[in-house]
Parts: sequence; structure tokens; C-alpha cells
Amino acid sequence: MKHNFIKQGMGALFLFIVLTGTTHAQDKASSKNDVYGSGHFDVFTEFPTDSVFKEHAYTQVFYENSLMTDSWFYSKIEHEKPSYIFNVEGRLPVTENHAFTPGNSLKLQYRSAPGGNWRTELHFPEWRGKDHLKSSDLLNLRMKVLDETKPSELPKVALGKEDEEISRFVLTGEYVEGEFKQREWLKITIPLAVFSGKNFDASSANQITEVVFQQASDDDREHCLVIDQVELVPEIGPVEAPPVPELRSARGYERHVDLVWEPVDPSRIRYIKIYRSAGGKDFEPVAVQNTEYMSRYADFTGTPGEKYEYRISALDRHYRESDLSKPVQAETRTMSDAKILEMVQQACIRYYWEGGEPNSGLARENIPGRKNMIATGASGFGIMALITGAERGFIEHEALVSRLDKIVTFLEDGDRFHGAFAHFMDGPTGKVEPFFGQYDNGGDLVETSFLVQGLLTARQYLSKENERENRIKQRITTLWEEIEWDWYRRYDDSPYLYWHWSPDHQWHIDHKLIGWNETMITYILAIASPTHPIPADMYYSGWASQDSTAQAYRTNWGQTSDGSMYYNGNTYHGVDLDVGVSNGGPLFFTHYAYMGMDPHKVEDRYTNYFKNNQHIARINYRYCCENPHGFPGYGKDMWGLTASDGPWGYKAREPVSRMDDGTMAPTGALASFPYLPEKAMQALKTYYREYGQFLWGPYGFRDAFNLSEDWVAPIYMGLNQAPVAVMIENHRSGLIWDLFMENQEIQKALNAIQK
Repeated sequence: MKHNFIKQGMGALFLFIVLTGTTHAQDKASSKNDVYGSGHFDVFTEFPTDSVFKEHAYTQVFYENSLMTDSWFYSKIEHEKPSYIFNVEGRLPVTENHAFTPGNSLKLQYRSAPGGNWRTELHFPEWRGKDHLKSSDLLNLRMKVLDETKPSELPKVALGKEDEEISRFVLTGEYVEGEFKQREWLKITIPLAVFSGKNFDASSANQITEVVFQQASDDDREHCLVIDQVELVPEIGPVEAPPVPELRSARGYERHVDLVWEPVDPSRIRYIKIYRSAGGKDFEPVAVQNTEYMSRYADFTGTPGEKYEYRISALDRHYRESDLSKPVQAETRTMSDAKILEMVQQACIRYYWEGGEPNSGLARENIPGRKNMIATGASGFGIMALITGAERGFIEHEALVSRLDKIVTFLEDGDRFHGAFAHFMDGPTGKVEPFFGQYDNGGDLVETSFLVQGLLTARQYLSKENERENRIKQRITTLWEEIEWDWYRRYDDSPYLYWHWSPDHQWHIDHKLIGWNETMITYILAIASPTHPIPADMYYSGWASQDSTAQAYRTNWGQTSDGSMYYNGNTYHGVDLDVGVSNGGPLFFTHYAYMGMDPHKVEDRYTNYFKNNQHIARINYRYCCENPHGFPGYGKDMWGLTASDGPWGYKAREPVSRMDDGTMAPTGALASFPYLPEKAMQALKTYYREYGQFLWGPYGFRDAFNLSEDWVAPIYMGLNQAPVAVMIENHRSGLIWDLFMENQEIQKALNAIQK
């Protein structure tokens, strides 16, 4: 991903971020059985085996399955009269009636007329961290002809690159393997070398960004076919038949069933194929799960009170299928609000528990994404999520302690820069990972502060009376005390902290930390440091600065003078706003710094931050209800604009017209539970019950969706899953707030800014 830190101004913040004894909850809750549900995660001794040191390489798949069932976002249609190709708002339609790999395929319904032309492009779906691709030799796809179309009437196909360079076209009908049969799945295999020519080199497969189909005949008839599993793959020799996988469990919730199987070898098994039987009927294939990502699947059936049976099979890289596993039964059931909250928390926490990087125990940036790269800030959030999981009974206490031991050991041995950690680190080695470019190779003070928020929460959670836990507490204290917060002041008389320092490029990024945004926690921790503190008055000279630099900074990213003096004082959608640029900004401003730091207890000369955050959430809610752009879905059941993935990449969306493109991230409303619990619950039920078919998955809600573009994120993000679980817990019990606020250094810092 290309990233311009300076030109984006405030937008850089959004993209650059980003056993003995009684448990804490038992001290507070009189009846744990009423509050905390049952059902642990599978306790691990080791993480699933990954390919260590060498970053995971993805198969270059242009179409596998679509989570959205109307059209394929990553396609584009063009036609010239009198030819025609059926489309949904300029994209290929998705059909669930036919699937080579269930549950759907793409429909090509076209008329090839003399003097006309039609064309459709399949673009390579990209997401953050999907930047290592397998070398390939072949274009493979599956095609089923649904009418009397002949091989000569099938489309031509070409390959394209990002610079819009297109290869020569070849006839797909000439590359059908085996006998051509209508209404049966055909395998089409074309060597990439066939596409090379004078102006196109197909040998660098990872530069290919699109597969293009085009009219090949002029018979002036309408044709209908479906395509599936369009991909670039290496040549694969004979391999052993795939073994039968073991389906370990199926657990029903309100409208979905969680399936878990024994891990398989991804080098041998490409997919697990899921079969479902309902009401005693035959087993039908409903989905495939890529084995490179996880060993589970969330089957969203949409109906409570139903009994199901499941079996699974394994597909190898030739798509040969194993026999079916033994059946496992499950039943969905109506769930109370408390149980639904618990279900969401458990799924989100699973991201950090099962999805953590094996060597470090810390959080990956996103899943699927880079497997070796960990995200420092998301890891701090993840620590708070894991503590929540232990208190909710999802994780055994001893297993959590072991994970915290692993995390602290990794951090002690990993790269640090005047005590601060990098934004991204390599899990196998502990070295900095300059994912955002060459200057992103040093200490990131904001991501470090998110991590420390989690570590200090863990320090309070662990017991002094237990020898092992007490040693971890002391080691956390050492990490905390070795961070040179005052170094990141840059100059002795600087009024600001600086975001980043590089050992090679020094202060090149030159980003001053100025609020209002997510970085209040950075100033509070810097003031609170017992060894390298900054003066408390830097809270007002830096974070809440009113000098000309700070005013210009806020005006630049907010595109308004509202809030340029830090305080705001205006009314938006009938809500008064004490502090905030524009009308408050994206909702993650009210989440990231306040997952551990209790905003009820944070006050300065301008406001109380629980009240201020609550007002920002209410402004966001009312904006979405008013829905000035008329985006589908927006309203009291779908609200909460914030930073997330999107159809055109990661962006910090907020309730102003220029920053609203119809993309909604569930974390926006759900991490706002402490501020607007009833409205957050309404959104949660809508996301799960109405949109769960495409939005719900093994790690909870996918990162974001856009109904007007028929798009949903294929990923879960470390910065967005934990705030859901942790802020729901803060709403339910105050657990993480209570733990973090027990740190005496924090109390002193908060007292200091009130003077």
C-alpha cells in the first residue's frame, strides 16, 4: 500500500496506526453463572504450524466465491450495440444456482452480434497484506455452459496489468480439457506463455491484475454460461489423494453454526468443503473454506430453532475430493441479548487467541493478510481482549498467563527504539517491519502507547501472590519504564511529542501529536511515566495546543475551523460538542484511547470525556439517521462511521459528506456500547440478523461493508475486532476500565492535567 504521511495531514493518523487467587470479575460479580457464559476456546499448547520466517504466499485467485449475492464488485462490464452482456449496475451478476466451489459462481449471459462487442473484466481482489503471491504457470478456470453454446461461441480471454496493458486474446473453447459437454463443469487450462507477445510479458504472473473476457463470435444469438474458480496457478504434478478430514465440533448459536475441524496441511489440502443437512434431507454442499486461513467456518443459516447435520470433505489442489467425514449435529436457538453480546465478544476475541502470530503471541494486522507481521497497537488491544476472554470463561486462566509470558518474552527480545516499539514487527524474528515504507522503520510512539495500555491492564490483572504471574508483572514494569517518552519530545523545549523516530532517517516523518484524535493516551502515558516523563503542561502545549501550528493542523485535516482551537463549542444535529474537530471525527477517536482509560474519570479544563465521547457518538448516530447521501441501509439500525477497510481501500470515514462514501464498519457502533448502549444493541442485532449471511464469520463481523457498492470486506482487522469485545465488556462490567485505572501512575497523570 502506498502511503503519503505528510500530504494526508490528519489522515496519516488513520492509516499509520492504527494461578492462584481470585479473578477480578469474581471479586465484582456476586453470581458469575448469571453473568459469564460457558464454553471455553480450545486451550492450546502451541499455535497451529505455519511456515515460519518465509512470508505466506497467496494463490492469485480472481474469483472463488462472492459473499455478496447480487453482483461481483471486482468486475466491470462494457458492451457496444447490438451486442450485449447482462449486468447488474455495470458488474457481473452472481448466481447461487450453480457452483463449482460452493456457494456461487458468476453468470455470463451475452449476445454476440455482428458489428458489436461485449467485454467483462475480473480484477484481482486486493487487501492489506496480500502482497506475496505464488509464482504461476497457468490460467485455470471452470465453466459450465447452460444452453446450446458451441466451443467456438465461448468468449475469448486475455490478461491485463495495472498499467492497462492487455495481452493478446485466445479462444477459451480451444483449451477445454477433455470432452466438451454442455451443462457440466468444464476445466479450461491455458499456459501463461500463450498470452505473451511483443507488448506483453506474462512470465511475471504477480503483475497480472485482471482477467478479461470478450466476444469471440458474431452468431447474433444469446448465450448463457457460468464461470467459477478463476485463478493463476503453478503446474502441479501428481499428488496423493486427499485424506478424510475430521470434523471436531458443530455448535449452534442464534442464526449460525460454528464448525471446527482438525487442522490440515495447506500444502496438500486447498479447501475444506462443507455439507449441510436440514430436516433429515440429503447433505448439500454449502461452502468451501480456504485452509490457508483457519480451521473453522461459520455457517450462517439465518434461522433459530433448527437442527442441522454437517459433514466435510477435503479438496486438494487438483480439486479431487476426499470421502465425507462422520456427521456432527448442531441446533440453532433463540438467544437473549446478554448471550448475543457474549457470542460477539467470543468471536472477536478468537481473532487474537486462535489468529495470533505463533512466535510472538501477538496480533496480526488483518486476517487474511500477512501471517508473519504483527501490529503493535492492535496487539495492545488484543491483550485487553484476551483478559476479557479469560474473565468470560472463554480462555483458561493458566493458558492466558502462558500467552502473556510469551508476549512479554517476545517484546523483551524484539527491536526497540529508545524503548518504543515499531508500528509493525516480524513475528518470527522480532525485527521492525517497515510496511508503510522506508521511513517507517523505527519507534512509533502512538502504537507503543496502545500496546502499553494493554500491558498495564495485564499488569493489574496478574496476581502478586502467584510467583509466575508476579514475575510477568515485574517484566511488564521494566518494559514500561524503559520507554523514553521524553526522547520523543525531540527538542528540550518542544511543546509537542512526535509520532515517529527512525534510526536511519531520524525525524523525517516529522509528525507532531496534536489532538483531537486517538492520541490522548500517548500524552497521558508520557506524563505518567515513572522514569522518562514529560511535563504535565505538555498536555496543553501539545495535545490541546492552541498555537498557530495546532490550529493550522486541525483546520487542514478537518477542512473547517470548527474545533481548530481544540475546544469546539458548536452544536451538530442538535448535540453540543465541547471538544473535537469538525463534528467530532470518526468514532475510533472515542475508542482507541479509552479502552483502558475510563473516560468517566478523564477531565481537563474543557470537558469530561465520557460526556464528550457520548456526544460524538450521538452526532454520528443522528447523521446516519439523516443520511444526507441516501445510502442504502443507513439509519437507526445501521450507524457508526469510523476507520475501516472499504471498496477503495482503508479510510477514516466520519459523519461529514466528504468523508462518507456509504461504507459502514460494525466496530463503529459496537465499540460505542458504553456511550449509546440501546442504539448499539439495535445495530448489532441488525448486523447479525439482517446482514449476517455476508457479514458474520469465524472472527465475528467482517471489517466493513457497503450496500450501495455490493461490497463487503474479506478481512477482519486487528484494530477493529478488539474494541468491539473490550468496549462491550466495559459496558457490561467495567472490567478493563477498572484494571487500567488501578495503575497509580495513571491516576497521578490524570490529576496533573486537571490543575
